Amino acid sequence: MKDNPNDVNNNSSELLYKIDDKPPLGISILFGFQHIITAFGGIVAVPLVIGQALGLSVSDMALLVSATIFTSGIATFIQSKAIGPVGAKLPCVMGTDFTFVAPSIAIGSKMGLGLSGIFSATIMGSFIEIIASRFFKPLMKFFPPVVTGTVVTLIGTTLLPVAIDWAAGGVGTKGYGSLINFCISLLVLLIIIFLNRYGKGMISSASVLIGIVVGYIISYPFGLVNFQEVKNASWIALPGFLKYGINFSPEAFISFAPAYLVAIISTVGVLFAISEVSQKELTDKSIANGILADGVGSFLAGFLGAGPTTSFSQNVGLIPLTRVASRYVVSISGIILVLLGIFPKFSTLIAIMPNPVLGGAGIVMFGLVAASGIKTLGKVNLNNRNLIIIAVSLGLGLGVTVKPEYISSLPSVFQMIFSSGISTGTVFALLLNILLKEEDNDNEVVT
Repeated sequence: MKDNPNDVNNNSSELLYKIDDKPPLGISILFGFQHIITAFGGIVAVPLVIGQALGLSVSDMALLVSATIFTSGIATFIQSKAIGPVGAKLPCVMGTDFTFVAPSIAIGSKMGLGLSGIFSATIMGSFIEIIASRFFKPLMKFFPPVVTGTVVTLIGTTLLPVAIDWAAGGVGTKGYGSLINFCISLLVLLIIIFLNRYGKGMISSASVLIGIVVGYIISYPFGLVNFQEVKNASWIALPGFLKYGINFSPEAFISFAPAYLVAIISTVGVLFAISEVSQKELTDKSIANGILADGVGSFLAGFLGAGPTTSFSQNVGLIPLTRVASRYVVSISGIILVLLGIFPKFSTLIAIMPNPVLGGAGIVMFGLVAASGIKTLGKVNLNNRNLIIIAVSLGLGLGVTVKPEYISSLPSVFQMIFSSGISTGTVFALLLNILLKEEDNDNEVVT
Protein backbone atom coordinates (compact mmCIF):
# COMPACT_ATOMS: atom_id res chain seq x y z
CA MET A 1 0.00 0.00 0.00
CA LYS A 2 1.23 3.46 -0.92
CA ASP A 3 0.28 6.07 1.66
CA ASN A 4 1.93 9.05 0.01
CA PRO A 5 0.71 9.88 -3.51
CA ASN A 6 3.58 12.32 -3.94
CA ASP A 7 5.99 9.40 -4.09
CA VAL A 8 4.61 8.37 -7.45
CA ASN A 9 6.07 9.70 -10.68
CA ASN A 10 3.25 11.47 -12.51
CA ASN A 11 4.75 10.68 -15.89
CA SER A 12 4.53 6.95 -15.21
CA SER A 13 1.66 4.69 -16.19
CA GLU A 14 2.21 2.81 -12.92
CA LEU A 15 -0.94 2.62 -10.82
CA LEU A 16 -0.96 4.84 -7.76
CA TYR A 17 -3.15 2.35 -5.91
CA LYS A 18 -3.60 -1.21 -7.14
CA ILE A 19 -6.65 -3.46 -6.80
CA ASP A 20 -6.07 -4.57 -3.21
CA ASP A 21 -4.44 -1.36 -1.91
CA LYS A 22 -6.27 0.66 0.74
CA PRO A 23 -5.68 4.42 0.53
CA PRO A 24 -6.27 6.44 3.73
CA LEU A 25 -9.97 6.88 4.48
CA GLY A 26 -10.10 10.59 3.63
CA ILE A 27 -8.43 10.02 0.27
CA SER A 28 -10.69 7.03 -0.41
CA ILE A 29 -13.79 9.13 0.19
CA LEU A 30 -12.49 11.77 -2.21
CA PHE A 31 -11.73 9.18 -4.89
CA GLY A 32 -15.05 7.49 -4.17
CA PHE A 33 -16.97 10.69 -4.90
CA GLN A 34 -15.33 10.83 -8.33
CA HIS A 35 -16.86 7.47 -9.17
CA ILE A 36 -20.26 8.53 -7.87
CA ILE A 37 -20.31 11.75 -9.87
CA THR A 38 -19.41 9.85 -13.03
CA ALA A 39 -22.12 7.22 -12.57
CA PHE A 40 -24.85 9.25 -10.90
CA GLY A 41 -26.54 10.52 -14.04
CA GLY A 42 -26.96 6.99 -15.34
CA ILE A 43 -28.18 5.69 -11.98
CA VAL A 44 -31.01 8.22 -11.60
CA ALA A 45 -31.91 8.50 -15.30
CA VAL A 46 -33.50 5.04 -15.59
CA PRO A 47 -36.00 5.37 -12.71
CA LEU A 48 -36.88 8.89 -13.88
CA VAL A 49 -37.63 7.69 -17.42
CA ILE A 50 -39.68 4.73 -16.19
CA GLY A 51 -41.53 6.83 -13.62
CA GLN A 52 -42.46 9.48 -16.17
CA ALA A 53 -43.62 6.86 -18.67
CA LEU A 54 -45.86 5.23 -16.06
CA GLY A 55 -47.21 8.57 -14.86
CA LEU A 56 -46.10 8.08 -11.26
CA SER A 57 -46.86 10.65 -8.59
CA VAL A 58 -44.06 12.90 -7.35
CA SER A 59 -43.83 10.93 -4.09
CA ASP A 60 -43.65 7.56 -5.88
CA MET A 61 -41.06 8.96 -8.30
CA ALA A 62 -38.92 10.18 -5.40
CA LEU A 63 -39.13 6.79 -3.68
CA LEU A 64 -38.19 5.01 -6.91
CA VAL A 65 -35.11 7.20 -7.40
CA SER A 66 -34.02 6.90 -3.75
CA ALA A 67 -34.47 3.13 -3.78
CA THR A 68 -32.42 2.88 -6.98
CA ILE A 69 -29.54 4.90 -5.49
CA PHE A 70 -29.72 2.86 -2.27
CA THR A 71 -29.64 -0.54 -3.99
CA SER A 72 -26.92 0.62 -6.40
CA GLY A 73 -24.80 1.33 -3.34
CA ILE A 74 -25.43 -2.11 -1.86
CA ALA A 75 -24.66 -3.84 -5.16
CA THR A 76 -21.51 -1.74 -5.67
CA PHE A 77 -20.25 -2.67 -2.21
CA ILE A 78 -20.92 -6.37 -2.81
CA GLN A 79 -19.27 -6.37 -6.25
CA SER A 80 -16.09 -4.63 -5.08
CA LYS A 81 -15.75 -6.03 -1.55
CA ALA A 82 -17.18 -9.51 -2.24
CA ILE A 83 -19.23 -11.47 0.27
CA GLY A 84 -18.26 -15.11 -0.04
CA PRO A 85 -18.54 -16.10 -3.72
CA VAL A 86 -20.67 -13.04 -4.53
CA GLY A 87 -18.62 -10.27 -6.12
CA ALA A 88 -15.73 -10.05 -8.58
CA LYS A 89 -13.48 -8.13 -6.15
CA LEU A 90 -13.00 -5.48 -8.83
CA PRO A 91 -13.54 -1.69 -8.65
CA CYS A 92 -16.90 -1.87 -10.41
CA VAL A 93 -19.77 0.59 -9.85
CA MET A 94 -23.27 -0.86 -10.18
CA GLY A 95 -26.58 0.66 -11.27
CA THR A 96 -29.71 0.13 -13.37
CA ASP A 97 -29.11 0.00 -17.12
CA PHE A 98 -31.29 1.44 -19.91
CA THR A 99 -31.66 -2.11 -21.25
CA PHE A 100 -34.42 -2.57 -18.68
CA VAL A 101 -36.39 0.58 -19.57
CA ALA A 102 -38.48 -0.82 -22.43
CA PRO A 103 -39.51 -4.08 -20.69
CA SER A 104 -40.27 -2.17 -17.46
CA ILE A 105 -42.58 0.22 -19.27
CA ALA A 106 -44.22 -2.69 -21.08
CA ILE A 107 -44.85 -4.54 -17.81
CA GLY A 108 -46.00 -1.46 -15.93
CA SER A 109 -48.33 0.00 -18.56
CA LYS A 110 -49.15 -2.35 -21.44
CA MET A 111 -49.53 -5.39 -19.17
CA GLY A 112 -51.12 -3.26 -16.47
CA LEU A 113 -49.07 -4.82 -13.70
CA GLY A 114 -47.69 -1.55 -12.35
CA LEU A 115 -44.63 -1.28 -10.13
CA SER A 116 -45.42 -4.54 -8.34
CA GLY A 117 -45.14 -6.37 -11.68
CA ILE A 118 -41.83 -4.68 -12.50
CA PHE A 119 -40.25 -5.49 -9.15
CA SER A 120 -41.58 -9.06 -9.22
CA ALA A 121 -40.08 -9.57 -12.68
CA THR A 122 -36.83 -8.10 -11.33
CA ILE A 123 -36.77 -10.76 -8.61
CA MET A 124 -37.65 -13.63 -10.96
CA GLY A 125 -35.26 -12.52 -13.69
CA SER A 126 -32.36 -12.26 -11.26
CA PHE A 127 -32.21 -16.07 -11.15
CA ILE A 128 -31.16 -16.03 -14.83
CA GLU A 129 -27.89 -14.36 -13.82
CA ILE A 130 -27.53 -16.33 -10.59
CA ILE A 131 -27.84 -19.66 -12.43
CA ALA A 132 -25.78 -18.53 -15.46
CA SER A 133 -22.92 -17.47 -13.20
CA ARG A 134 -22.42 -21.04 -12.04
CA PHE A 135 -21.98 -22.30 -15.60
CA PHE A 136 -19.77 -19.55 -17.02
CA LYS A 137 -16.37 -21.21 -16.56
CA PRO A 138 -16.55 -23.38 -19.75
CA LEU A 139 -17.36 -20.26 -21.79
CA MET A 140 -14.08 -18.48 -20.95
CA LYS A 141 -12.33 -20.13 -23.90
CA PHE A 142 -14.53 -18.06 -26.22
CA PHE A 143 -13.00 -14.80 -24.94
CA PRO A 144 -9.48 -14.59 -26.45
CA PRO A 145 -7.73 -11.17 -26.66
CA VAL A 146 -9.22 -10.44 -30.10
CA VAL A 147 -12.70 -10.62 -28.54
CA THR A 148 -11.93 -8.90 -25.23
CA GLY A 149 -9.92 -6.14 -26.93
CA THR A 150 -12.78 -5.50 -29.34
CA VAL A 151 -15.34 -5.41 -26.54
CA VAL A 152 -13.28 -2.99 -24.41
CA THR A 153 -12.76 -0.74 -27.44
CA LEU A 154 -16.51 -0.79 -28.08
CA ILE A 155 -17.30 0.15 -24.49
CA GLY A 156 -15.25 3.32 -24.87
CA THR A 157 -16.24 4.26 -28.43
CA THR A 158 -19.98 3.67 -27.92
CA LEU A 159 -19.97 5.87 -24.82
CA LEU A 160 -18.26 8.79 -26.59
CA PRO A 161 -21.47 9.94 -28.37
CA VAL A 162 -23.11 10.06 -24.91
CA ALA A 163 -20.30 12.27 -23.63
CA ILE A 164 -20.61 14.57 -26.65
CA ASP A 165 -24.37 14.87 -26.08
CA TRP A 166 -23.70 15.78 -22.46
CA ALA A 167 -21.07 18.31 -23.52
CA ALA A 168 -23.56 19.90 -25.91
CA GLY A 169 -26.06 20.31 -23.08
CA GLY A 170 -28.10 17.13 -23.24
CA VAL A 171 -30.37 15.82 -25.99
CA GLY A 172 -33.58 17.83 -26.27
CA THR A 173 -32.43 20.73 -24.11
CA LYS A 174 -33.04 24.30 -25.24
CA GLY A 175 -29.40 25.32 -25.48
CA TYR A 176 -28.12 22.13 -27.10
CA GLY A 177 -24.84 22.86 -28.87
CA SER A 178 -24.61 26.44 -27.62
CA LEU A 179 -21.29 28.24 -27.33
CA ILE A 180 -21.66 28.39 -23.54
CA ASN A 181 -22.07 24.61 -23.30
CA PHE A 182 -19.11 24.09 -25.62
CA CYS A 183 -16.85 26.41 -23.64
CA ILE A 184 -17.79 24.94 -20.25
CA SER A 185 -17.26 21.35 -21.39
CA LEU A 186 -13.95 22.27 -23.05
CA LEU A 187 -12.78 24.11 -19.91
CA VAL A 188 -13.57 21.09 -17.73
CA LEU A 189 -11.78 18.83 -20.21
CA LEU A 190 -8.67 21.04 -20.25
CA ILE A 191 -8.58 21.36 -16.45
CA ILE A 192 -8.72 17.56 -16.07
CA ILE A 193 -5.99 17.02 -18.67
CA PHE A 194 -3.70 19.72 -17.27
CA LEU A 195 -4.07 18.68 -13.61
CA ASN A 196 -3.81 14.98 -14.42
CA ARG A 197 -0.66 15.46 -16.46
CA TYR A 198 1.16 18.15 -14.49
CA GLY A 199 -0.46 18.07 -11.04
CA LYS A 200 1.36 16.47 -8.13
CA GLY A 201 0.04 13.61 -5.98
CA MET A 202 -3.58 14.14 -4.93
CA ILE A 203 -4.07 17.02 -7.37
CA SER A 204 -3.43 14.65 -10.26
CA SER A 205 -5.52 11.78 -8.90
CA ALA A 206 -8.46 14.06 -8.03
CA SER A 207 -8.29 15.90 -11.36
CA VAL A 208 -11.75 14.73 -12.45
CA LEU A 209 -13.40 15.85 -9.22
CA ILE A 210 -11.61 19.22 -9.29
CA GLY A 211 -12.53 19.81 -12.93
CA ILE A 212 -16.17 18.97 -12.26
CA VAL A 213 -16.37 21.21 -9.16
CA VAL A 214 -14.85 24.14 -11.08
CA GLY A 215 -17.26 23.53 -13.97
CA TYR A 216 -20.20 23.32 -11.54
CA ILE A 217 -19.28 26.71 -10.04
CA ILE A 218 -18.72 28.37 -13.42
CA SER A 219 -22.07 27.07 -14.70
CA TYR A 220 -24.09 28.82 -11.99
CA PRO A 221 -23.84 32.42 -13.34
CA PHE A 222 -25.03 31.14 -16.74
CA GLY A 223 -28.25 29.77 -15.24
CA LEU A 224 -27.30 26.13 -15.77
CA VAL A 225 -27.75 25.22 -12.10
CA ASN A 226 -31.18 25.34 -10.45
CA PHE A 227 -31.24 24.67 -6.72
CA GLN A 228 -35.04 24.62 -6.55
CA GLU A 229 -35.01 20.85 -6.95
CA VAL A 230 -32.72 20.59 -3.93
CA LYS A 231 -35.15 22.67 -1.88
CA ASN A 232 -38.06 20.47 -2.98
CA ALA A 233 -36.28 17.20 -2.12
CA SER A 234 -37.02 15.61 1.23
CA TRP A 235 -34.35 15.21 3.89
CA ILE A 236 -34.87 11.51 4.55
CA ALA A 237 -36.34 8.71 2.39
CA LEU A 238 -36.04 5.15 3.63
CA PRO A 239 -36.58 2.43 1.01
CA GLY A 240 -39.61 0.23 1.70
CA PHE A 241 -39.55 -3.57 1.76
CA LEU A 242 -42.09 -4.86 -0.80
CA LYS A 243 -43.89 -1.54 -0.55
CA TYR A 244 -45.91 -2.25 -3.70
CA GLY A 245 -46.47 -5.93 -3.04
CA ILE A 246 -45.73 -8.94 -5.22
CA ASN A 247 -47.34 -9.71 -8.57
CA PHE A 248 -45.50 -12.57 -10.28
CA SER A 249 -46.37 -12.99 -13.95
CA PRO A 250 -44.88 -15.40 -16.54
CA GLU A 251 -45.37 -12.74 -19.24
CA ALA A 252 -43.40 -10.21 -17.20
CA PHE A 253 -40.60 -12.70 -16.66
CA ILE A 254 -40.42 -13.43 -20.39
CA SER A 255 -40.21 -9.67 -21.08
CA PHE A 256 -37.26 -9.29 -18.72
CA ALA A 257 -35.36 -12.44 -19.79
CA PRO A 258 -33.67 -10.96 -22.92
CA ALA A 259 -32.67 -7.85 -20.95
CA TYR A 260 -30.98 -10.02 -18.32
CA LEU A 261 -29.09 -11.90 -21.05
CA VAL A 262 -27.88 -8.57 -22.45
CA ALA A 263 -26.88 -7.53 -18.91
CA ILE A 264 -24.72 -10.67 -18.61
CA ILE A 265 -22.95 -9.85 -21.88
CA SER A 266 -22.42 -6.23 -20.82
CA THR A 267 -21.13 -7.23 -17.39
CA VAL A 268 -18.56 -9.60 -18.88
CA GLY A 269 -17.36 -6.78 -21.16
CA VAL A 270 -17.14 -4.29 -18.29
CA LEU A 271 -15.23 -6.75 -16.10
CA PHE A 272 -12.74 -7.37 -18.90
CA ALA A 273 -12.35 -3.61 -19.35
CA ILE A 274 -11.77 -3.06 -15.64
CA SER A 275 -9.19 -5.85 -15.50
CA GLU A 276 -7.36 -4.31 -18.46
CA VAL A 277 -7.12 -0.80 -17.03
CA SER A 278 -6.47 -2.12 -13.50
CA GLN A 279 -3.58 -4.29 -14.70
CA LYS A 280 -5.20 -7.28 -13.01
CA GLU A 281 -5.53 -10.69 -14.64
CA LEU A 282 -9.18 -11.69 -14.86
CA THR A 283 -10.00 -15.30 -13.97
CA ASP A 284 -13.08 -17.28 -14.90
CA LYS A 285 -13.96 -17.38 -11.19
CA SER A 286 -13.89 -13.56 -10.97
CA ILE A 287 -16.23 -13.23 -13.95
CA ALA A 288 -18.61 -15.89 -12.58
CA ASN A 289 -18.69 -14.18 -9.18
CA GLY A 290 -19.21 -10.81 -10.87
CA ILE A 291 -22.25 -12.10 -12.76
CA LEU A 292 -23.49 -13.65 -9.51
CA ALA A 293 -23.19 -10.22 -7.85
CA ASP A 294 -25.35 -8.77 -10.65
CA GLY A 295 -27.98 -11.40 -9.95
CA VAL A 296 -27.92 -11.05 -6.18
CA GLY A 297 -28.02 -7.25 -6.46
CA SER A 298 -31.04 -7.45 -8.75
CA PHE A 299 -32.73 -9.93 -6.39
CA LEU A 300 -32.34 -7.49 -3.49
CA ALA A 301 -33.38 -4.55 -5.67
CA GLY A 302 -36.75 -6.13 -6.43
CA PHE A 303 -37.56 -6.39 -2.72
CA LEU A 304 -36.40 -2.82 -2.03
CA GLY A 305 -38.39 -1.19 -4.83
CA ALA A 306 -35.74 -0.71 -7.51
CA GLY A 307 -34.93 -2.12 -10.93
CA PRO A 308 -32.21 -4.68 -11.80
CA THR A 309 -28.61 -3.75 -11.07
CA THR A 310 -25.75 -4.32 -13.48
CA SER A 311 -22.15 -3.23 -13.96
CA PHE A 312 -21.61 0.34 -15.16
CA SER A 313 -19.11 1.01 -17.95
CA GLN A 314 -18.96 4.78 -17.37
CA ASN A 315 -16.55 4.45 -14.47
CA VAL A 316 -13.92 2.33 -16.19
CA GLY A 317 -12.18 5.38 -17.65
CA LEU A 318 -11.55 6.87 -14.21
CA ILE A 319 -9.08 4.12 -13.35
CA PRO A 320 -6.38 4.83 -15.97
CA LEU A 321 -6.99 8.57 -15.69
CA THR A 322 -6.52 8.76 -11.91
CA ARG A 323 -4.29 5.67 -11.68
CA VAL A 324 -6.44 4.49 -8.77
CA ALA A 325 -7.67 0.90 -9.19
CA SER A 326 -8.40 0.21 -5.52
CA ARG A 327 -11.57 -1.79 -4.99
CA TYR A 328 -11.59 -0.41 -1.45
CA VAL A 329 -12.23 3.04 -2.94
CA VAL A 330 -15.22 1.75 -4.91
CA SER A 331 -16.59 -0.06 -1.86
CA ILE A 332 -16.52 3.36 -0.17
CA SER A 333 -18.46 4.66 -3.19
CA GLY A 334 -21.08 2.01 -2.46
CA ILE A 335 -21.42 3.14 1.15
CA ILE A 336 -21.75 6.78 0.06
CA LEU A 337 -24.45 5.79 -2.48
CA VAL A 338 -26.40 4.04 0.29
CA LEU A 339 -26.27 7.24 2.36
CA LEU A 340 -27.28 9.38 -0.64
CA GLY A 341 -30.25 7.07 -1.16
CA ILE A 342 -31.39 7.79 2.39
CA PHE A 343 -30.79 11.58 2.19
CA PRO A 344 -32.30 12.82 -1.12
CA LYS A 345 -31.27 16.46 -0.69
CA PHE A 346 -27.61 15.54 -0.99
CA SER A 347 -28.16 13.20 -3.93
CA THR A 348 -30.14 15.92 -5.70
CA LEU A 349 -27.10 18.22 -5.51
CA ILE A 350 -25.28 15.73 -7.70
CA ALA A 351 -28.30 15.04 -9.90
CA ILE A 352 -28.62 18.69 -10.97
CA MET A 353 -25.05 18.83 -12.22
CA PRO A 354 -24.98 20.60 -15.62
CA ASN A 355 -24.57 18.20 -18.54
CA PRO A 356 -21.68 20.15 -20.15
CA VAL A 357 -19.62 19.66 -16.97
CA LEU A 358 -20.13 15.90 -17.01
CA GLY A 359 -19.57 15.82 -20.77
CA GLY A 360 -16.15 17.42 -20.51
CA ALA A 361 -15.05 14.74 -18.06
CA GLY A 362 -16.73 11.96 -20.03
CA ILE A 363 -14.87 12.67 -23.27
CA VAL A 364 -11.45 11.98 -21.77
CA MET A 365 -12.61 9.08 -19.56
CA PHE A 366 -14.47 7.18 -22.27
CA GLY A 367 -11.68 7.86 -24.73
CA LEU A 368 -9.23 6.24 -22.32
CA VAL A 369 -11.37 3.09 -22.18
CA ALA A 370 -11.29 2.87 -25.98
CA ALA A 371 -7.52 3.40 -25.91
CA SER A 372 -7.15 0.51 -23.43
CA GLY A 373 -9.03 -1.76 -25.82
CA ILE A 374 -6.82 -0.67 -28.71
CA LYS A 375 -3.79 -1.44 -26.54
CA THR A 376 -5.06 -5.01 -26.10
CA LEU A 377 -5.74 -5.37 -29.82
CA GLY A 378 -2.19 -4.20 -30.48
CA LYS A 379 -0.97 -7.46 -28.94
CA VAL A 380 -3.19 -9.55 -31.25
CA ASN A 381 -1.86 -11.11 -34.45
CA LEU A 382 -3.65 -8.94 -37.00
CA ASN A 383 -4.16 -11.64 -39.59
CA ASN A 384 -7.08 -11.77 -42.02
CA ARG A 385 -9.33 -13.69 -39.63
CA ASN A 386 -8.79 -11.38 -36.65
CA LEU A 387 -9.13 -8.26 -38.77
CA ILE A 388 -12.53 -9.45 -39.97
CA ILE A 389 -13.66 -10.12 -36.39
CA ILE A 390 -12.53 -6.66 -35.27
CA ALA A 391 -13.90 -4.85 -38.34
CA VAL A 392 -17.37 -6.42 -38.32
CA SER A 393 -17.81 -6.22 -34.55
CA LEU A 394 -16.72 -2.57 -34.34
CA GLY A 395 -18.67 -1.68 -37.48
CA LEU A 396 -21.96 -3.13 -36.26
CA GLY A 397 -21.45 -1.98 -32.68
CA LEU A 398 -20.73 1.62 -33.65
CA GLY A 399 -23.36 1.51 -36.39
CA VAL A 400 -26.15 0.53 -34.01
CA THR A 401 -24.98 3.19 -31.57
CA VAL A 402 -25.10 5.98 -34.15
CA LYS A 403 -28.12 4.67 -36.10
CA PRO A 404 -30.32 2.60 -33.75
CA GLU A 405 -33.13 2.61 -36.32
CA TYR A 406 -31.08 0.06 -38.27
CA ILE A 407 -32.57 -2.68 -36.08
CA SER A 408 -36.08 -1.17 -35.81
CA SER A 409 -37.64 -3.84 -38.04
CA LEU A 410 -36.33 -6.78 -36.02
CA PRO A 411 -38.61 -8.73 -33.63
CA SER A 412 -38.74 -7.14 -30.19
CA VAL A 413 -36.61 -9.88 -28.62
CA PHE A 414 -33.75 -9.22 -31.06
CA GLN A 415 -34.17 -5.47 -30.69
CA MET A 416 -33.58 -5.98 -26.98
CA ILE A 417 -30.45 -8.08 -27.54
CA PHE A 418 -28.98 -5.64 -30.04
CA SER A 419 -30.25 -2.53 -28.25
CA SER A 420 -26.73 -1.30 -27.46
CA GLY A 421 -23.57 -1.15 -29.47
CA ILE A 422 -21.73 -3.03 -26.74
CA SER A 423 -24.07 -6.03 -26.80
CA THR A 424 -24.25 -6.01 -30.61
CA GLY A 425 -20.48 -5.92 -31.08
CA THR A 426 -19.90 -8.49 -28.34
CA VAL A 427 -22.37 -10.97 -29.80
CA PHE A 428 -20.82 -10.74 -33.26
CA ALA A 429 -17.26 -10.89 -31.90
CA LEU A 430 -18.14 -14.10 -30.05
CA LEU A 431 -19.95 -15.64 -33.04
CA LEU A 432 -17.23 -14.79 -35.56
CA ASN A 433 -14.52 -16.07 -33.22
CA ILE A 434 -16.34 -19.42 -33.14
CA LEU A 435 -17.33 -19.61 -36.81
CA LEU A 436 -14.11 -18.37 -38.44
CA LYS A 437 -11.61 -21.16 -37.96
CA GLU A 438 -7.88 -20.52 -37.91
CA GLU A 439 -6.17 -21.55 -41.16
CA ASP A 440 -2.52 -21.82 -42.18
CA ASN A 441 -2.55 -18.63 -44.22
CA ASP A 442 -3.98 -16.74 -41.22
CA ASN A 443 -0.46 -16.59 -39.80
CA GLU A 444 0.32 -13.98 -42.42
CA VAL A 445 -0.11 -10.53 -40.96
CA VAL A 446 -2.21 -8.19 -43.09
CA THR A 447 -0.66 -4.74 -43.50
